[in-house]
Amino acid sequence: MDLTATYRFEAPPQQVWDLLMDADAIAACLPGCRGLRPSGPDQYDLELVAGVAAVSGTFNATIAIEDKQPAESYKLRVDANGRPGFVRGQALVTLVADNNGTNVNVTASADVGGTIARVGQRLLEGVARMTMERFYGCLAKKCEPPDVG
Repeated sequence: MDLTATYRFEAPPQQVWDLLMDADAIAACLPGCRGLRPSGPDQYDLELVAGVAAVSGTFNATIAIEDKQPAESYKLRVDANGRPGFVRGQALVTLVADNNGTNVNVTASADVGGTIARVGQRLLEGVARMTMERFYGCLAKKCEPPDVG
């Protein structure tokens, strides 16, 4: 499965970068996240509840941030296993300054196996896209200026 998307942040690249590197912000915005713990330099373990169609369950995952180019780009590698199956994926995340804000471009690919892939194969891309929209939408809101009123 391959996905590409662009998300708009109303903040400069350095502020967006800092947010994307903030484990607490990531844990707060990642749908189904039950805990994100550092396990090494730029590496995290997490427990995630996710599902597709009638198949859902808990996944134990390792996330690694690689090839960091601060305020410009990084690669994200994910390896998740659980009763419903497995997900192995990677993404290239690129930050591009644009009109007083930042566009975050994501190019991702993943291999999915097990029951979750057999039952929900046709739905996987939609669920993955929706999860990304919720995650990056939540992070983008953290960059918005506070309402003054």
